[in-house]
Formats: sequence, C-alpha cells, structure tokens
Amino acid sequence: MSTVTQERPAVREASGTPKRRKGSFGFNSVSPREKVARYVLLVFVLLITIGPFLWQLSTSLKGSGEDIYTRIPRLLPAQPTFDHYKEVTDTIPVWDYARNSLVVAFLVVGGNVIGASLAGFAISRLQFRGRKIVLGLFLATLVLPGEVTIISQYVTVREFGLANTLFGVALPGMIGALNVLLMYNAFRSLPVEVDQAAVVDGADAWQRFLYIGLPSVRGTISVIAIFAFIGAWDDFLWPLIVLTDPDKYTLTVGLQYLSGTFSNNPRLIAAGTMIAFIPIVIVFATLQRFFFKGVEEGAVKG
Repeated sequence: MSTVTQERPAVREASGTPKRRKGSFGFNSVSPREKVARYVLLVFVLLITIGPFLWQLSTSLKGSGEDIYTRIPRLLPAQPTFDHYKEVTDTIPVWDYARNSLVVAFLVVGGNVIGASLAGFAISRLQFRGRKIVLGLFLATLVLPGEVTIISQYVTVREFGLANTLFGVALPGMIGALNVLLMYNAFRSLPVEVDQAAVVDGADAWQRFLYIGLPSVRGTISVIAIFAFIGAWDDFLWPLIVLTDPDKYTLTVGLQYLSGTFSNNPRLIAAGTMIAFIPIVIVFATLQRFFFKGVEEGAVKG
C-alpha cells in the first residue's frame, strides 16, 4: 500500500500538462516580430487614409508666399492663414450649395432609416406570402451597378415632375437595398422568444417594432445613417444629371467651379475640399459610439 501511495504523485506529475517549450507561443499570444509587423502595417494604412486629408488641410492653410511644390514637402505651414477659406466663400456661394446638400442628405438619411427599418423588420419578423421572393429581389438588385439604372431613374424622376429639384436628387437613394438587408440581418438576430412573449402579452406588429426591435438595433441604424449621409453628401454624377439650375446645385457639383476659377491656386481648391469634408467629420463624430456597436446587434439586454 505504501508503495502505491508513493508512486501516485509521480504519475500525476507525469500526466500533467506538459511545460510550454521555450520560444513557443499560444494561440492568442503574439511574438515581438509579429507585433512590430502589425504596427508597421497600421502606420502604413494610417498614412494612406489620413495622409491626403492632412496634406489638403496643410495646403489650405499655407500662405500665398509659400511654395507648395518644394522637393521636400512640408506638412506644417510656415505662414498659416484662413484667408483662402474666406476667399472661397466670397467668390462661390459655398454655403448655399452646402444647404442644398444638407437637404438632400437629410432626405436620404431619413428615408433609409425609416424605410429600411420597416422593410427589414417586415421581411425578418413577419410572416406573409412571397417573403422569400421579396428578399431575393433585394439581393438581386445588389448585382446591378448604379450606372445601369441611372437612365431609368432619370426618366422616372422626370415623369414625376421632380427634375431639377432637390427631392428628385434624393428620391433614388432614400431606400437602399443594402440598407434593407443590413436591417433584415439585425432584426433576424433577435431571439424569436422575445417576439413570442410580446405576442402573448398582446403586442401587435407595430408595438413590437417600436418597443422591441428598434431599441435593439440602434448600432445598425447608426451605420446606415452614416453611410447614407456620406453617399448623399459625396454624390456627384446623379445631382449633375438631375439639376440644371445653378442655384440648386449641391456642394460637390458646385465645387467643380473651383477647378476653373481657381485653377492656378490649389490652396483655394484645398480650402473648398476641406469645407466639404467638415460635415462628414461632424456626423461620424456624433454617431461613432453607436457605429462601433453595430457588430453587437442582436444581444438581449436585461
């Protein structure tokens, strides 16, 4: 008996977890070389994405006496000035163009948030005949590029009498097929038991949409709002086709005059570009805390 009891600790030690070899790393651990490579890649991507923005900002702030075509580029302006922004606003009605773009963006964002939410909830949570066909049609529209349908869109807008109007510019983008599918996926991730419990309590479809569905998909709604705003604000081809009155031009269309009026002064062109970029920064900064929660949709909160 004593021999057996003395050998048991040795057996347990032998059958224990083998020690990790020196120089080996677990699944979640990262070697120093891999960590350095990751940081180098992140810095490279940061330079690609943020670099043009910083250069445009630097160019817009450089004085007229500075040379922006030096062999060694200088990021910090030696004579910073805001005179270029004032000159752009004095020469071109930038604020009128910005107001038109805000109207179009407001219509597009509102249409996508409301329409895509209703359509996504109906396809994912309601049972009706032809539901799979409707979902298939939304998926099929993603295959077609926008240039294929632009002629039919213009004919439709013109027949409705909406040509040369801001509402006609916003109408084709007020409900995007991709946004509907995003809302469909967000609503579908919610547990079915939640809907069943609400039905037992006497809630109808509208109440389930307002009090159960929408509070659970705020992250996806923020993603849709940001993408819809950026798409409407940066759109150039469609407003150029629909609008013929210069007073109704959006900002992206109106800024084309900068290349003709200020073709010899890239500082003013950079200033106009920064004016167009500011609203996008404001919208993203406002909704970014909801934007990064979009991947967590479907979680049931107590």
